[in-house]
Amino acid sequence: MKDQTFLVRFRSSIILMIVTVTAMILGGEVLFGLLLAISLIGMMELYRVLKMNKSILAFTGYIFCILFYMLVYFSKTELIFPLLIGFLLALMGVYVFSFPKFHSDQVTLVYFGLIYVGIMLSFIYRVRILENGILLVWMIFIGAWGSDTCAYLVGRKIGKHKMAPILSPKKSVEGLFGGIFGAALIGFLFATIFKGKLTAINNPQVSFEIIGGCSAMISTIGDLAASAIKRNHEVKDYGKLIPGHGGILDRFDSIIFTAPIVYYLLQVL
Repeated sequence: MKDQTFLVRFRSSIILMIVTVTAMILGGEVLFGLLLAISLIGMMELYRVLKMNKSILAFTGYIFCILFYMLVYFSKTELIFPLLIGFLLALMGVYVFSFPKFHSDQVTLVYFGLIYVGIMLSFIYRVRILENGILLVWMIFIGAWGSDTCAYLVGRKIGKHKMAPILSPKKSVEGLFGGIFGAALIGFLFATIFKGKLTAINNPQVSFEIIGGCSAMISTIGDLAASAIKRNHEVKDYGKLIPGHGGILDRFDSIIFTAPIVYYLLQVL
């Protein structure tokens, strides 16, 4: 049974990796369309926590997610704040005119969903369209998945002090530092290999070390935050879209947090 579970998980990981690599290399409309689809599915998974993924509130969230991505695609980012205000007004309109069908916590979750899933994931596309974006975008995954692998290996070998025993009993403080230093090292090596092609970054080796370490710290918060939401609502997985892994939010929980961090660190380094 364990072998079968491992094979399912491994197969899904390979497929996910192929899709990810292909989308990152192609970029453009392919990546944009994939991220929009992932964001909508992720929001649906989150809304399902309160059993409202098919409600009019949820569909309001889906519509504004599409509108948000259109602003990003056409580089109208100055309209994002007005969009968020409009989204809040639309949700409150649905809330008051259908009262008492929905509760205030449901309205809050729908609003939170657009920011937590849609807006945060869009930074993958925003990093990809930067100069040298075809290389820079991989720092998002190094900070999330790379650090997770390093944290697992270090934690398994020397982990003794529990970091968040209630949310994730297997995570250790030693694993956290292993993930941070591991992501920083991978970032340094990555920059060393592609140094000649990273023309838009000053001192890419140092910059990628910093980005790798910082995004690794933030990715841990993303992972634990997703677990906390599930624990609050007694949900094991957000979905079953990815066999062996769960839903979109189960696999992209740390990516959600590392994407904007990488984008903004690239602006200042």
